[in-house]
Amino acid sequence: LSWAPRPGLPPDTAAALLASGPDGEMLWLDVTYRPGQAPCVRLMGRYLLPPCKQRWHTCAAFLPQEGLLVCGDRRGSLLLFPCSSSSGWAAESTSIVCGGTDLVVEDSSNELEPSCLLQKGALPLESPLSVLFGLHGKTGVTSVTIHRGYIYSTGRDGVYRQLRLRDQQLEVLQKHRPCKGLQWIEELHFTSDGDLLVLGFHADNFVVWSTRTGENIHCIPCGGGHRSWSYCSSPLAEVFAFIKSGDVMLYHREAEPCEQQVLLPSLHGREITCVRRLGAVEVPDRATFNVFVTGSEDTTACVLVLSENSQTAVPLTRLSDHISSVRTLAFAMGPGDEGLSVLLFSAGGRAQIECYRLLCTGDTALESAVACQVIHVASHRLDKHWEQKKNRHKLVKMDPETRYMSLSVVPGISTKRLLTPWKFLAAACSDGSVRVFGLLEAARKLVLVAESFHHQRCVLKVQAFLHAWAGGERHLLCSAATDGSIAFWDITGPITDAVDALHQAEGEMQPLGECCCPAAPLLPLTMLSISLLTKPVFPALDTPLVTVMAHSCGVNSLHIRETPEGQYLVASGSDDGSIHVCLLEVALGRGEATAETCLQVLERVSRPCAHAAHVTGIRVLRPDLLLSASVDQRLMLWNRCAGKLVPLSTTFFHVPDLAELDCWEVVEAGGELRYYCVLCGQGLEMLCGTAPSEPPPQQAPQ
Repeated sequence: LSWAPRPGLPPDTAAALLASGPDGEMLWLDVTYRPGQAPCVRLMGRYLLPPCKQRWHTCAAFLPQEGLLVCGDRRGSLLLFPCSSSSGWAAESTSIVCGGTDLVVEDSSNELEPSCLLQKGALPLESPLSVLFGLHGKTGVTSVTIHRGYIYSTGRDGVYRQLRLRDQQLEVLQKHRPCKGLQWIEELHFTSDGDLLVLGFHADNFVVWSTRTGENIHCIPCGGGHRSWSYCSSPLAEVFAFIKSGDVMLYHREAEPCEQQVLLPSLHGREITCVRRLGAVEVPDRATFNVFVTGSEDTTACVLVLSENSQTAVPLTRLSDHISSVRTLAFAMGPGDEGLSVLLFSAGGRAQIECYRLLCTGDTALESAVACQVIHVASHRLDKHWEQKKNRHKLVKMDPETRYMSLSVVPGISTKRLLTPWKFLAAACSDGSVRVFGLLEAARKLVLVAESFHHQRCVLKVQAFLHAWAGGERHLLCSAATDGSIAFWDITGPITDAVDALHQAEGEMQPLGECCCPAAPLLPLTMLSISLLTKPVFPALDTPLVTVMAHSCGVNSLHIRETPEGQYLVASGSDDGSIHVCLLEVALGRGEATAETCLQVLERVSRPCAHAAHVTGIRVLRPDLLLSASVDQRLMLWNRCAGKLVPLSTTFFHVPDLAELDCWEVVEAGGELRYYCVLCGQGLEMLCGTAPSEPPPQQAPQ
């Protein structure tokens, strides 16, 4: 049995009672009550739960606008039923009237009259419109909540999920893990001030967790979650009642003035490892807001807005799908007719990649003035299938400590001939490999296309770039490792073969080798199976076109920019504090599209001891202008001229242990070009400055 608020009726006089019976049949009963009168019960609908071992529902909620009913069952599934077409409200206008399916319960008896259930055959037995089987695991769904048009579900798997209704189908947008150890989540409470409270049990304590502050508001010892309980809060007091050892216990706490004042709320619980500016959102009658995403050692990524006028960072949402630290971020812009649409990739420890679709729009009703909708698209782990293998203790596992150090979206992939568009992603890995992935957003699949272990040591940075000319295009890739080497690859062949194979047979994909013999030797290239009958052989990544020994140790920062002449400036910074810049030119045999690609190094410029510590951020602003940032907390501007780097200005910033730098340029109303940069580490800082079109040697830009 479970109760649900009845749409359109006052909650103090009417409610819906849902009862699960034999053979998975669930009844919807409307119960109305008036003071001084006996309650009236009306049978409104009959529903059929999907077959499972424990076939009963655990919670339910109505969607009044759509005329639908969402419920969760003991198997952890979410179900969507109709309740307004042939049953539900439509039953009120049929021949089933009071005396048929209506029942007045007499005061002298608590049993239902036989007529209520004998005539239930007049209502059809509805099957679910949409089923998300085992969404919350085998421990069951604990609650379903409707808030601002979205559906929120909780379970005893330690996560709560946000869903939406699309063409009468349930679609999972994202999942949240509130805090470590809170495996038994019972309910969600949305407060009037915009906070979301997560109610659950941690060990033998009842816990109220605030998603805004990221801390426990209450922790009440009660013995655990296997008991009846109820919680109610108001601005004046909070009450928690529960049954323990047959006794009814009551916990009451009156509101107290908060003596703690937060001067500056934190964005993350640990240091920030990466940052990216996604774009800007214009809000009517408000300033333009810059949207950023940050990754941290606390295993979360945070989407936030930062206004230059208010100088405050306001988090919009947190992405908590990672099981280890978030080390790198990459994104691709999408069609944004009504706002900022971004396809975001995040990766880090345990060889895990997560992909999201973000849509940011202006909303003056919110405190942040920007609303962010998150859709979880796909995820990938190298050892995901390892945990499903039998006798895995007898096999040698892939390095469990593999980390993704850097990501880069391959630009300019043309997939017009495919039924669904694809994106390709390059990754630098700590196990010495450079991997290329393919994303099919429509099927929510992220698969490994190719890999190479050329570097034979940890690969720290990777960046993909596109060389296009009148006769075609080439997809090039740059990777840098801990020995100071920078390698340049032509990945056009593997990507083209992958697109061709997908064009010939678009079907279900699985990494090749999942069904291979455990004793089989490791292949230099991991390929994809497009279908069960078709297994195209993708060519391995060829040897690099050019390898440049740029530094004496690890390369911590890398950036590539195309010049107006069609050449490429590659800037890098190292652990030894040096900066290296090389100028490349792409040469093709007679301009043919099938000709081999050749890279020529036209110029190399090196600046030893440019900084006193690791250079962890570098950007080529213009062909003659370079920006670098280091752990020594100096942001330096360099002029590239006459085969050397000349320092122009130095700015000290306040973020210790700098991890990364991101830059962008904005043309102001008066036509002035301003450069902005954001730095992350033990904090977050944004700076802006200007530079003349041709800076004279004696005058440094500010």
